[in-house]
Amino acid sequence: MTIKLDNVGIAVRDIEAAIAFFTDLGLELEGRQTVSGEWADTAVGLDGNHAKIAMLRTPDGHGRLELFEYIHPEAIETTPTQPNEIGMHRVAFQVDDIEQALATAAKHGCYPLRGVANYEDVYKLTYVRGPSGIIVMLAEDLR
Repeated sequence: MTIKLDNVGIAVRDIEAAIAFFTDLGLELEGRQTVSGEWADTAVGLDGNHAKIAMLRTPDGHGRLELFEYIHPEAIETTPTQPNEIGMHRVAFQVDDIEQALATAAKHGCYPLRGVANYEDVYKLTYVRGPSGIIVMLAEDLR
């Protein structure tokens, strides 16, 4: 059996805001649609599942994000995930200029949780609170 990571799915409260944030960071919009029906109910495990979805990919083609905004059932708001909570908690991107990436994030009202760290002069990295409370790690390779 072979296995390959296809994408990471993230539920968002405003798909347009999330698309704008991630495309401004450099991801490319691959496609979008609205999904519903018995197959969607079965796959996701929710009756009456109806959602707007968008697939984004990194320019190198190796990573993809699937964003989805629920139309039905109604989305459930939760408190933003903290870095030490069990479960899915962040998506990470390597960038070539962390200051430029932070300036782009700031245009969307998204800022580091604390600041930018320097890990042994190998990486500059930070966690940013993105749209819908998503934690986004940005890392610049200093080597």
